[in-house]
Amino acid sequence: MTAMLRGAITALVTPFTEAGALDEAALGALVDWQVAEGIHGLVPVGSTGEAVTLTPGERERVVRITVERAAGRVPVIAGAGSNDTAAAIAASRAMAAAGATHLLHVSPMYNKPPQRGILAHFRAIADASPVPVVVYNVPGRTGSNLLPETTLALAEHPNICAVKEASGNLAQIEAILRGRPDGFAVLSGDDGLTLGVMASGGEGVISVISNAVPRACAELVESAGRGDFAGARVRHHRLAPLVDAAFVESNPIPIKAALALMGRARNVLRLPLVPLDPRHEPALRAALAAAGVTL
Repeated sequence: MTAMLRGAITALVTPFTEAGALDEAALGALVDWQVAEGIHGLVPVGSTGEAVTLTPGERERVVRITVERAAGRVPVIAGAGSNDTAAAIAASRAMAAAGATHLLHVSPMYNKPPQRGILAHFRAIADASPVPVVVYNVPGRTGSNLLPETTLALAEHPNICAVKEASGNLAQIEAILRGRPDGFAVLSGDDGLTLGVMASGGEGVISVISNAVPRACAELVESAGRGDFAGARVRHHRLAPLVDAAFVESNPIPIKAALALMGRARNVLRLPLVPLDPRHEPALRAALAAAGVTL
């Protein structure tokens, strides 16, 4: 049986060269550093990784590099989502062939199926996937909410192992936690709710800010995981300014700016994303400093 996903898991950025190509050296170095800092898992080619502007070949290459550099030390949960179920199944097979240990599948966006369509979509993917599936609920991007009863129905599928819950609705997340079967992980999809989700019984977070502060995020989750909520609360408050700064514009614009300030990736994004508005940089610098980052 596959081990239950838990801990602080980084939703990796995709570094680019100045010309806009994949920066394979920067990606490999970022993976090495993340693992050395104690992160518990990696999610390449998700929304933070700008997957929608990568070609299928680029997505597979990013996953292969991540898998090779992680070298089995942490799970690699590759983004494979699509609002076309057949395309999502094809991407699942490609990401598994590239070495991913798990797949992250977002609820269908734009065509906005009803809950029974979302159920059918995820079940078809899980039936066909060679590796376990993590369901991703992010209404702010998809335009529809995955209701708790839908998530709980999906949790009964033997190849669906977890949910990344980014509804921002703690009551909804608690309903999933109360009703879930054994072995089904509930991961926060919002950095600001990590402590609340774990206090309610969740297993961790798929994090944006851990791109810049992996050790701090790992320590927060580890503290909460062992029941040291006083220590986790201190770490949560220390990271709060960075959580705010990381979403002052659309993700991953601010976190890429942070990594550029740290010298870990260039501040290059693919259109229609653009670099951070310079007026936000002072607050970002202050937030990184508050989180313990020396620039």
